[in-house]
Amino acid sequence: MTENSIQFLSEIPFFSEVSRASLQHLSENITEETFIKNEVIFEKNTIGNSMYAVLEGSVKVHDKKHIYDTLTEGDCFGEYALIDNETRSATVTAIEKTKVLKIERDHFLDLLQDDSGFAQGILSVMIKRHRDLDTIQERLASSKIEIENANGKLSGLINGAMDAIIMFGSDFKIILTNPSANKLLENDDVLQRNVLFFFDDESADIIEGIVKSKDNNKAVNTYLPDVVKVIGSGDTETLNEGTISKYGSDTNPFYTLILRNIEERLIAEDKISLLTKQTQYLEEEIQELTSSYGIIAENKKMKEALNLIHQVAKTDATVLIHGETGTGKELVARAIHKESNRNDKPLIRINCGAIPANLIESELFGHKKGAFTGATVDRKGRFLLADKGTIFLDEIGEMPLELQPKLLRVIQEGEFDPVGSSETIKVDVRIIAASHRNLFEFSKEGKFREDLYYRLNVFPINVPALRERGNDICLIAEEMIQQFSKKLNKQIVALSDNDKALLSNYEWPGNVRELQNLIERAVIVSQNGTINWQAIIPNNTDITEIQEEVSQEKILTSKELVALEKENILKALRQTKWKISGANGAASLLDLPPTTLASRIKALKIERPI
Repeated sequence: MTENSIQFLSEIPFFSEVSRASLQHLSENITEETFIKNEVIFEKNTIGNSMYAVLEGSVKVHDKKHIYDTLTEGDCFGEYALIDNETRSATVTAIEKTKVLKIERDHFLDLLQDDSGFAQGILSVMIKRHRDLDTIQERLASSKIEIENANGKLSGLINGAMDAIIMFGSDFKIILTNPSANKLLENDDVLQRNVLFFFDDESADIIEGIVKSKDNNKAVNTYLPDVVKVIGSGDTETLNEGTISKYGSDTNPFYTLILRNIEERLIAEDKISLLTKQTQYLEEEIQELTSSYGIIAENKKMKEALNLIHQVAKTDATVLIHGETGTGKELVARAIHKESNRNDKPLIRINCGAIPANLIESELFGHKKGAFTGATVDRKGRFLLADKGTIFLDEIGEMPLELQPKLLRVIQEGEFDPVGSSETIKVDVRIIAASHRNLFEFSKEGKFREDLYYRLNVFPINVPALRERGNDICLIAEEMIQQFSKKLNKQIVALSDNDKALLSNYEWPGNVRELQNLIERAVIVSQNGTINWQAIIPNNTDITEIQEEVSQEKILTSKELVALEKENILKALRQTKWKISGANGAASLLDLPPTTLASRIKALKIERPI
């Protein structure tokens, strides 16, 4: 062998401690072999008897298609075959044309026996490798501790998470959960169970669809598109939002589902909604109370009503306000609340005639989750919202009979039970009720509880109809004209004596509410401060003609009666701008329940013009 070959051997790590003289002895029985591209040098599981050192080219150490390492010039392989008879642990194949030095085991063992310097050099290398192995083991031990610490931190993070964390495989079987997930699923033994079994059908379809989607070939890291319903082992149902992520290889993926229970958030949102409603009530109250035409009175009857307001306001007595629709009963209730000791608390309104009978109990007293279909969260009713304040029960005569004992209990005991709950709630609420009906006659007819009537009628206040208030009509009209002129940026319209006469002579069946709507329409159509009041004020000619015909004992046909009813409903709808229910609606003007009016509109085929 040449000096270059000896130099080459000295640079091989396995012979780095061997003297040049001993390497000279080693090189005397070394052979060179050449392998072409993709030629196998030796195969896995074959018994080896030689080692190799790469002179030129490169080889790969592999097991079938899995490559462990790539070796090039100066690298050696198979050295353990020099000292044992074990089989090869991997296959070595030439990547390109490669030249190697081959060292046979027999020659190697002879040198160990005959050349003490060679044996000492090989032993030094082995000792060094052993020491390196000890260092590696120490590092591995240290790494193991670090890994254990990291795993401890990760476990602490997962187990301490408030969100439910569920890992499952492509077969949907659960492989890991944290305590929050076990609590959500109401089960501490969920491993290897199908995760989809803990969801309702719709939610299970969402998760299964994401996992099996063809668009998710590589990775999934997405929010669940909808809220999902979890059904625990104890049959508790909860609504959750969450994310789903995919990890691992395409052939063996697993998924992490993170769920957050939003029940508390929904409850919080409900509280915010209640507070928002309360704020709206307060804003409306301020708007109404600061309106300069809230209550204008020179008429003796109206002044008597105002005097009663002043007398009762500072007390907590229950008040019953009587008056035709549109006379301003709500303004009286607001005035009482404003002058009361509760004026820093909310005034909560509810129109008993505008809410369907099956919902009014929930509106007044609230309900518990699951009390009826659609009750997905707890809800606080108007009485609880009005605690320490005042509640105004408008159109109290329309309250269903079966609900009246519950109202009577609130008045007498100051307590109630929400729908679907056995919990008794105490409230401190001042009650003001109003009705356009004669509740005393109603109670005699069995349409209203007599005991409730007497509990409400502690302090009655009668609000006179607008037609009974004389010059108040013109005073209120003038104030409204100024308000609407400013609001609509119109020139202020002055009332002439003739205009006042027209306003005073009209009967005002809709009272102040009708007057307000009429004034607003008048200001809108005004031109340069001029209004044709004869065109604005309703014409009673048709009604007069009908009355004259009836007085002459004329019998109307069924068609004439239907036409009369249809025309009357149309007038009410036009006057209220096609608003059916509520304080300013046509149903109130016609003295009909909103549901009855809606049915008649449909039956008479009345359609709102476009």
